[in-house]
Amino acid sequence: MQFLELVPSNALAMLVETMEVVEQGRGYYERVTDARSIAGPPAVLKVLESRFAAFMELNQFSAGASASDARIELPVSPLPSFPQDTKEAVGELAGLAREAGRVVVCCQNAGEEQRLGELLREFATAHADHTTHLTAYVHRGFVWRGDEPGGGCAVVPYHELLNRFTVRRRAARMRANRAMDTFLDFQVGDYVVHTEHGICKFIGLHLMKPRELPGQHGVWAEMKGKAREVEPEEYLTLEFAKGSKLHVPAMQIDKVQKYVGGFAGKPPLSTLGGQKWKNQKESVAESVKDLAAELLRVRAAREHIPGIQYPADTAWQKEFEAEFPYTETEDQLAALSEIKKDMTGPQPMDRLICGDVGFGKTELAIRAAFKAVEFGKQVAVLVPTTVLAEQHERTFKSRFAGYPFRIESLSRFKTTKEQNETLAALRKGEVDVMIGTHRILSQDVKFADLGLVIVDEEQRFGVEHKEALLRLRLTVDVLTLSATPIPRTLHMAMLGIRDISSLTTAPLDRRAIVTEVIPYNPIRIKQAIERELAREGQVF
Repeated sequence: MQFLELVPSNALAMLVETMEVVEQGRGYYERVTDARSIAGPPAVLKVLESRFAAFMELNQFSAGASASDARIELPVSPLPSFPQDTKEAVGELAGLAREAGRVVVCCQNAGEEQRLGELLREFATAHADHTTHLTAYVHRGFVWRGDEPGGGCAVVPYHELLNRFTVRRRAARMRANRAMDTFLDFQVGDYVVHTEHGICKFIGLHLMKPRELPGQHGVWAEMKGKAREVEPEEYLTLEFAKGSKLHVPAMQIDKVQKYVGGFAGKPPLSTLGGQKWKNQKESVAESVKDLAAELLRVRAAREHIPGIQYPADTAWQKEFEAEFPYTETEDQLAALSEIKKDMTGPQPMDRLICGDVGFGKTELAIRAAFKAVEFGKQVAVLVPTTVLAEQHERTFKSRFAGYPFRIESLSRFKTTKEQNETLAALRKGEVDVMIGTHRILSQDVKFADLGLVIVDEEQRFGVEHKEALLRLRLTVDVLTLSATPIPRTLHMAMLGIRDISSLTTAPLDRRAIVTEVIPYNPIRIKQAIERELAREGQVF
């Protein structure tokens, strides 16, 4: 029996954004481990239309299942935009309490409730009696106007008060994704590397009969009196430059691994039988020797130079981590424990966090940065592109909202005047977290008390920038994030020259990226853009 069958038949059924509900429902239905007694979206829509007294759809970004021109006005208005500054935002919350009469702040967890109480006691003591809070999830707040002045109510989500529109409630536990294997799991069309011949493209698996060696047929004919029937075997077909193909027996698959490069473009294919790949390997071997010597020197120096020993987690640190709106994976918790162990140890930290996009590397970096700035140290976040610097600035400011720490960025998007003001504040110690590209490594960038350097995608930086990073590793903690570490970086971690933490399990209920190829349709594009902007997303 379904839940809808228990609802009285004279009830009114209302569905908001039909296309969005159907899409998410289909995604959940396909991923549940046991679909018994669970109905799919078509069956649910059929019950809604046939059983209830009336069926209403509210659709702003799509036509829905049926079209209607009816419009109902409710005494509801959106919340005013709160300022970015926490003190001013709490002050406006108090003003909203005077106008509406009552304010209910919805927090997602106990950590947010505790922090809200501290903010109200600090910035809005006189209006704390008109503000209540509870543990509930509301994506968008609203003001319900009463019949009389002061007789209404305002519902304010905590994340909207502090301008954290990207967070969502905790997802229910569903089937966990399997661990990834970056180097062995490759598909047809992927670029791979053959240890002896170089970079090529994987065409596919084919059944082929092994080629007989010269004279082999005659020997078998004499012994058996007839030609031997050769069984077909499985071969990996690899395509090199100029269309040359090489068939590698499946038993020699250890000679082939997935190509993992330091750039987003397509790598040039090697020439089968050429000398270029051999020369490249010899050149890399010499560079590796030099790099290994430098790394060993740095490692030896780090073992004898005392680092920064941070204290154990404080109440603020625990509140900050409790405000994370998602459920951490076991890999995330293990990596966080290792990071804190490094930061509280006597030697400087040099740890590599390896994990796919969306696996939670940035959240680990944010928690490490919070631990450093709470101790009075400054944090530098080094990223390879300007766009990523802007994205990290928004993410860090969103997570640090409500705490007295200053986040700034340094990139070409800022004017010269803004950069000079930021650099002056950085030298005085007024900036806690500085985010930027290789501009941070310039000579004119001076930190008052640098304690932690976070490097995102280190393999995308040049040799000069890496030399500057090597000098930094002698004195401060370094945390490197990478989705696709180049074999050299991974090899250093495996040898123990650098510590490594792997994030191999995707967060629970992580939705996959959906790609659609359709004919040009301006109405469909308009709906997609409006839908993305409505959820505070980005469109490129």
